[in-house]
Amino acid sequence: MKHSPRVQRLIDTLTCLPGVGPRSAQRMAYHLLERNRDGGRLLAAAMADAMDGVQQCQRCRNFAEEALCSVCADPRRQARQVCVVASPADVLAIEQSGEYHGHYFVLMGQLSPLDGLGPRQLGLDVLEQRLGEGEIDELILATSTTVEGEATAHYIHDMVEGTTVSLSRIAQGVPMGGDLEYVDGATLAHAFRGRRPL
Repeated sequence: MKHSPRVQRLIDTLTCLPGVGPRSAQRMAYHLLERNRDGGRLLAAAMADAMDGVQQCQRCRNFAEEALCSVCADPRRQARQVCVVASPADVLAIEQSGEYHGHYFVLMGQLSPLDGLGPRQLGLDVLEQRLGEGEIDELILATSTTVEGEATAHYIHDMVEGTTVSLSRIAQGVPMGGDLEYVDGATLAHAFRGRRPL
């Protein structure tokens, strides 16, 4: 049995979400059609509103509804200190820590030529321009330790080399409350390389 064209289109559309395959999309579509049509309408309206009303901040590339996001528009933030992150989710995680009070630069990904993500797609030309204009004194890299994250960090390191900008990378290693016996070797190696005096 085939779905009607509208149901099939709904299922096909839902598969654009990360981690949602045809079976999950079918379950979601059936749930909305069988039990929650009002929720489906609200979801559709919220999605349309977000797609039309959310843009990238002109300074940091984070999601914003105005020209500048709330962090870039806040005069209390340390504007000359910039933390480079891969995604808006990383900004949220760092903000929840309450430890960082500077600005951000959001790459919206990490270097991955196979996925078509080069320096230009990540806005690294914009970051390089800001570095050249002397807007930034300190750059903090908060990219992941994946192959793509390491490649991105090395690319930015090469960009900063020869400038007066201070460059650092957030520490990687043993999580709070973690027992060493359960931590993998690569994480322990990062923890030893990132140790600091007490």
